[in-house]
Amino acid sequence: MSEVKLTASVRTEFGKGAARQLRRAAQVPAVLYGHGSDPIHLALPAHDTGMALRTPNVLLSLDIEGKGSELAIPKAVQRDAIKGFLEHVDLLLVKRGEKVTVEVPVVAEGELAAGGNLLEHVLNTVSVEAEATHLPEAVTVSVEGLEAGASLLAQDLTLPKGVTLVTEGDAVVLQVLAAQAEEPAAETEAAEGAEA
Repeated sequence: MSEVKLTASVRTEFGKGAARQLRRAAQVPAVLYGHGSDPIHLALPAHDTGMALRTPNVLLSLDIEGKGSELAIPKAVQRDAIKGFLEHVDLLLVKRGEKVTVEVPVVAEGELAAGGNLLEHVLNTVSVEAEATHLPEAVTVSVEGLEAGASLLAQDLTLPKGVTLVTEGDAVVLQVLAAQAEEPAAETEAAEGAEA
């Protein structure tokens, strides 16, 4: 995973008014915390931060004015419910070589067996532990040829080298369901006629 460099400035004003003012200036309020240090309140460039956060578990290299450079991963992202713009970002301070636990999306590839089967994602993400500088963007699983009744457990996932599963191994991640048949039209019409 590549690092995304962002320039950050330290915030000195807090509250809703200050946050709105930052957002109007194309900035996003953020907090950087971790390793027992005091939280650092930051302002990040809105566009660049939004582009970086499109990648799950992106590694951010923050150039903080007056404090040097720090590595961080997004811990919580708040977006406007209607317009979708970034409202606030919580960042977790990490060091090279440090192991962190993150949620990774599960991506299914392939075609199910013929017969109108449906794939249900019981878990959209799984928790994994990996080195902060080598976090996987997603875990890919093949569903090629699976039939109704088949399921894939977390322990069945193939993880990249150096990545450990944190989610319970017997947790169902994906399952294949048989398509539900609709009631025949004749029975429905007869039932409606009986009610009338």
